[in-house]
Amino acid sequence: MTLSFYGIPNCDTVKKARVWLDTQGIAYAFHDYKKEGADPVRLARWVAEAGWEKVLNRAGTTFRKLPEADRADLDEGKAVALMVANPSCIKRPVVEHPGGLLVGFKEPEWRAALG
Repeated sequence: MTLSFYGIPNCDTVKKARVWLDTQGIAYAFHDYKKEGADPVRLARWVAEAGWEKVLNRAGTTFRKLPEADRADLDEGKAVALMVANPSCIKRPVVEHPGGLLVGFKEPEWRAALG
């Protein structure tokens, strides 16, 4: 099984998740948002599956530095547009696996889904 792993290489949570996958012997293909951008169709699919509130990283520096008008009155469409324009606003990591989608790194959740 090879997973599709989306994130930013210097993110501490991404680093922890990659170490966990490596120690479990789970292969993955890494997609770097900084270099490769964020696909709007894929983001819309993630939002449909997990909800925009879970996929959008509102706690991060990038989101907090956005103009108030961009952060106000969020809905699904506006959240997807923000994440496409600012991939650092996507919660990290996101992993597509045969059983579904993982957003963020919580080891017990990952172990249940991938172990």
